[in-house]
Amino acid sequence: QVQVVESGGDSVQPGGSLRLSCAASGFTLDDYVIGWFRQAPGKEREGVSCASSSDGSTDYADSVKGRFTISRDDAKNTFYLQMNSLTPEDTAVYYCVAASLCAAVLSVDHRFFAVWGQGTQVTVSS
Repeated sequence: QVQVVESGGDSVQPGGSLRLSCAASGFTLDDYVIGWFRQAPGKEREGVSCASSSDGSTDYADSVKGRFTISRDDAKNTFYLQMNSLTPEDTAVYYCVAASLCAAVLSVDHRFFAVWGQGTQVTVSS
C-alpha cells in the first residue's frame, strides 16, 4: 500500500521545538520531491517546505524561514521537519506529501501530489 504517515505532533509552549516525521511505505521516496503543508483552523492550506531529491535543494515559506528545517533520509524512506522557535501562529495540522514539483508543495497544488498523509496536530500555546 502506497502511503505516508506523519508523527511527532504535540502541544508545546511558544518558543519550543518539535520534530515531525513522515514515514513512507509502498514506494521509494528518492523518486519524489518531499514536503510539508499545513492547515490552521479557519484558514486555507499553506505550503511550508519542500526538498528536492535530485539536487538536495530546499525551499520554505517566508513565514517559517530561519525557524524550520526540512531533511530527508532516503535510506530510511523517511523525512522530517524540525520546527524551532514555534509561535501560536504555527498551530495547525501538518501534512507530509510526496510530489513531483517543489513549487507545487509550496502552493499546495494537489495536481502534482502523488501521496499525502492524514496529518498530525501541532498546537503552540502558553
